[in-house]
Amino acid sequence: MITITLPDGSEKKYVAGISAMDIAKGISEGLARNVLAAKVNGNLQDALLPIMEDARVQLLTWNDQEGKATMWHSSAHLMAEAIELLYPGVKFGIGPDIENGFYYDIDFGDYSISDNEFPKIENKMLELARQKQVFTRREVSKQEALDYFTKKGDPYKIELINDLEDGRITFYESGNFTDLCRGPHLPDTGHIKAVKLLSIAGAYWRGDETRKQLTRIYGITFPKKQELTDYLALLEEAKKRDHRKLGKELELFAFSPRVGLGLPLWLPKGAELRGRLEDFLKLVQRKAGYEQVITPHIGNVNLYKTSGHFQKYGADSFRPISTPVEGEEYFLKPMNCPHHCEIYANKPHSYKDLPIRYAEFGTVYRYEQSGELHGLTRVRSFTQDDAHIFCTPDQVKDEFKSVMDIVMKIFNALDFKDFITQISLRDPLNPSKYIGSDENWEKAEQAIMEVAQERGLETVIAYGEAAFYGPKMDFMVRDALGRKWQLGTIQVDYNLPERFELEYTGSDNEKHRPVMIHRAPFGSMERFVAVLIEHCAGNFPIWLTPEQAIILPISEKYNDYAEKLLKLLKNSDIRAQIDWRSEKTGRKIRDAEMKKVPYMLIVGEKEEAEGLVSVRKHGDGDLGSMTTEAFIERISTEVREATSEL
Repeated sequence: MITITLPDGSEKKYVAGISAMDIAKGISEGLARNVLAAKVNGNLQDALLPIMEDARVQLLTWNDQEGKATMWHSSAHLMAEAIELLYPGVKFGIGPDIENGFYYDIDFGDYSISDNEFPKIENKMLELARQKQVFTRREVSKQEALDYFTKKGDPYKIELINDLEDGRITFYESGNFTDLCRGPHLPDTGHIKAVKLLSIAGAYWRGDETRKQLTRIYGITFPKKQELTDYLALLEEAKKRDHRKLGKELELFAFSPRVGLGLPLWLPKGAELRGRLEDFLKLVQRKAGYEQVITPHIGNVNLYKTSGHFQKYGADSFRPISTPVEGEEYFLKPMNCPHHCEIYANKPHSYKDLPIRYAEFGTVYRYEQSGELHGLTRVRSFTQDDAHIFCTPDQVKDEFKSVMDIVMKIFNALDFKDFITQISLRDPLNPSKYIGSDENWEKAEQAIMEVAQERGLETVIAYGEAAFYGPKMDFMVRDALGRKWQLGTIQVDYNLPERFELEYTGSDNEKHRPVMIHRAPFGSMERFVAVLIEHCAGNFPIWLTPEQAIILPISEKYNDYAEKLLKLLKNSDIRAQIDWRSEKTGRKIRDAEMKKVPYMLIVGEKEEAEGLVSVRKHGDGDLGSMTTEAFIERISTEVREATSEL
């Protein structure tokens, strides 16, 4: 007999070999019909897999993110099976689940494939799903796996198998399709009731531009047709909010092939928006005791070899810059932290000086692959709202909490209310990814876990997501459409101070290593602005928007009055412009609405004669006439109320 503990703490005895599905059936048949997978002692596994020892068991349904991931992973297999039936002889790369749905990388050989083929593939997937094909897991030897895919003639699977250890290889079979896979998978395909293939793209095999380009097909599935309908409506809304579209319409940023891929150009209105965000954070930081620093965009390559960034990011960076001096090379900086370490090392420090907090809006560079560039969310040049805190071990937790307060202040000011806190730790199976001693890693991870517990935060643990030099706390924000974004991050680092031999003199008059806290509440200015645009659909808070009002004279006769109004508004720190065009007033109003300007001030004969403005509010329509003074007070009050806690 074994003891099974459920999430509510209840315990029950079962005969060894019982499955999570059997446990679910013992609770209720309705629950069993909805179980997609299980967590056994924290590990994801098939709901049909036998449990042989005492275990904590969580039954996963569509309401759990891991349940969704299991369905989408299984759907990738289902799509592959459908495609193999429709296009015999195709070769398969990898087919994982992703945050919303799944994809599969496929070599279609001589077949011509486009999204016109999607309905045919979708119908075949639904046909197979209705057969309720069981996903069967089978452990195989490395040689058996190689023999199978050699006979099938699939070079991509053979390459993957060659990277695996014998004794850790599993196949999954469903219908007539067999795939190399760790799982887990659904009990059967009958859970998949609605299918939509979303897009098609090229993807280099294993992300290597020197390898063959495969065809990547993205899709999503649901257990109910209505959920697919709702999701497609959400996608349509997302298209309207796409920051690339709105960024162009609102004249915020642009890209130029002459400048280079992934190198954004901030237009005047975008620079105004970004500048106000920076000013806001600078004010918060000054109050919190930060000192502003500025560092170069490049550094000697040895700087980044010392920090480990050259080894970590060298392959994904722009090529080193050679100088006229033989053997001398410089590097476009991939991170700001090595420079800040050198600022700290510029003079001796006592424990009485600590904590020292250096802040910088520092631009860094990564050579992202062209196929992965995406508007402002994935670029080759981005500016981090970076800061590094050098403190004693005893100060780590208090400093960490202070940074969390800054993150919360930003989220509150910009109406990001739905978020979870992710604690990103080392991958215990791949220690070679990280630098530093186990002792230092354990201290850093323990500090973050304790802070989260003391603050009572809802947290998730993500193994393998730590930075290469230390664990971190990431703030995962859901926007107005429910999409998850990683924005603010805080990292505890015992390792870079060691590599740079940073010191302070303690109260015992001995030399000690400081602890380094990395933090970026926005993450990067580019990504944060992109998320903000889509979150608020370009309707920025009144204190932040680049243009708070636009004056619309109904004819040229009232341009002088419009200029007088503009001067009054600017003298009251209200950001405004005049639409000088010889267009009809209705057209000017429609254009101002499209540009999401909060207020439109229409002026004509009556307004000039009586010293008034006719006010329209974006999205609300006509507010009637009021004096210029009344309008200034209205907008000033809005700004004061919105910024009262900043």
